[in-house]
Amino acid sequence: MTATLGRSELVGPFFSVRTDAGTPRDQGFVPLAELYQENASPALSHRLETVATRLRTAERRVAASLVYQGLAGRLWSIALAPAVLTGRLPDLDSDALWWHPDRSTPDELWLPAPCPLPSTSEKDLSGQLLAAVLHGHLVPLLQAVSTVATISPRVLWGNAASALVGTLRVLHDWCHRTGRPEAAERAVALTTTLLDAPPLRDTGTLDPAVPEFSRRSCCLYYRVPGGGLCGDCVLRRTGR
Repeated sequence: MTATLGRSELVGPFFSVRTDAGTPRDQGFVPLAELYQENASPALSHRLETVATRLRTAERRVAASLVYQGLAGRLWSIALAPAVLTGRLPDLDSDALWWHPDRSTPDELWLPAPCPLPSTSEKDLSGQLLAAVLHGHLVPLLQAVSTVATISPRVLWGNAASALVGTLRVLHDWCHRTGRPEAAERAVALTTTLLDAPPLRDTGTLDPAVPEFSRRSCCLYYRVPGGGLCGDCVLRRTGR
C-alpha cells in the first residue's frame, strides 16, 4: 500500500512510496544506508546483475548507470513533489528509507512512519532538498555504485541531473493540468537552484520555459540492445 507524502502520490506512481508500519527486512527490503557502506553491497550487486540480465547487456557499467538513474529519479520525486505542493519535505534519512532490489516502482521504496522535516522558508527549502537527496543519498550512492562497477562519475552526475529534470517535467505538467500554475513555477525555481549546486552545476543546461534539459554526458542507454538516445543526450547534439 502507499500513503501520502504531501499528496505527492497523486502526481503518479513514480511519486509514491509505501508508508505503512511493518518490518521491511522480513519482506526483503534493506535500508538504503546499507547500500552506502564501504564494502560492496550484495543488494546493489544483485540489482545490477538483475538489470543487466533484463536489458540483455554484458556491460556492467550500463546496468550501473541505469540503476543509479532510476533510483535518483525516485528519490528526487518523493522529495521534490512534497516540497513543491506543501513547502515541507519528509525525513528521508538513509536509515529510515528502505529499498527492495527485486521490485519496481512504486513498490521498491518503503518509508515506515514518515515524518516531515522542520518547516523552513522557501529560500531554504532548496538547501533541505540538497541535504536530503543530493548529499544524503546521491553522493554515497555514487560511491557505492563505483565499488561494484567501473563507470565515470561524470556519467552518474549527469544521470542525477537528468533524473531531476525528468521529475520536474512530470510534476510541472501535472501542476498545470490540475490548475496549480504557482506550484509549477515553484517546481521550476527549485530545480533551477538545485542544478546550480555542485556537482550538478556542470552537467547540462536547463531551459526553464519548456522545461527541457540538455546534458553534457550520456547515460549509456544507447548501448542496450534495441536502445536509443534519450531526449536530453549529448550525443544527439554531436551527431553521433
